Amino acid sequence: MILSSYNNQLALKLKGALENVIKTRNLAGLTVGTALFLTSIGANAQVVGSAHDLSPDTTGTDQVCAFCHTPHGAATGASAAGVPLWNKTLPNPATYTRYSTLNTATLDGAETEVGSVSLACLSCHDGTQARDVLINSPGSGMTGTALGVGAMTGTPVPVLGTDLTDDHPVSIQYAGGGYLISDPDGVGTNAGALGDPDFAAATKGLVNAQPNWWVDSPVGAGTQREKVDMLLYARSDPALDGGALQPFVECGSCHDPHNASTAGAGSVAFLRIQNSASQICTTCHTK
Repeated sequence: MILSSYNNQLALKLKGALENVIKTRNLAGLTVGTALFLTSIGANAQVVGSAHDLSPDTTGTDQVCAFCHTPHGAATGASAAGVPLWNKTLPNPATYTRYSTLNTATLDGAETEVGSVSLACLSCHDGTQARDVLINSPGSGMTGTALGVGAMTGTPVPVLGTDLTDDHPVSIQYAGGGYLISDPDGVGTNAGALGDPDFAAATKGLVNAQPNWWVDSPVGAGTQREKVDMLLYARSDPALDGGALQPFVECGSCHDPHNASTAGAGSVAFLRIQNSASQICTTCHTK
């Protein structure tokens, strides 16, 4: 009887200890899960609730991403503008007055027609069409339906207009040109000398088997292309260097449309990094 009572008490103690271990593990898992959840919220919050979240401007949808992207039936070919699953009608590149028309003596890079990611940005930021001009509205209809969101307002930012002569050049060769592909795999030493030595050298590598360039920012790791680097966009123009693929500066070189966290006293939202002490500028311009 005494032995039986002792065994019962021992069994209860072991049971309690096991329950405590399980609770501790569950709590740890909950803590990790909560941390991941909060991290996810923090990452999403860079777009959700930002100026690029247009859902509060309409009663037609609570979707955030649909004003720029669509999971099905997106723009293809030339209309895709180099932006994944783009959901907007793109403007005509010929409608824009480019910076090069100023004939500035110090402009040593050549501009091609406005395109790539810059044309995608301007599909809202030129202020010529409503922001809800979409290929596919949210839902399963696969049709564009007005959602009551008008054209962009507010000059000079965020409305750039169609006259781009008072804005940083886009669709322009980086560093005055000189970055061409000569090696067979598109990776390795950049061919030619920079057209303008007052620029930082760009890194070249393959991204999804395609040649790409970028300029390492002071806050990046410096070993691979990152969102905080100044991205350059591979383009070609038959009128430039025989149509060779080379890096161009576009709106997305300095701006990340998904990163609103750079807003602050010395910076604005949607920059790739904070612009403290002009580090956006000095990442590329060696001044």
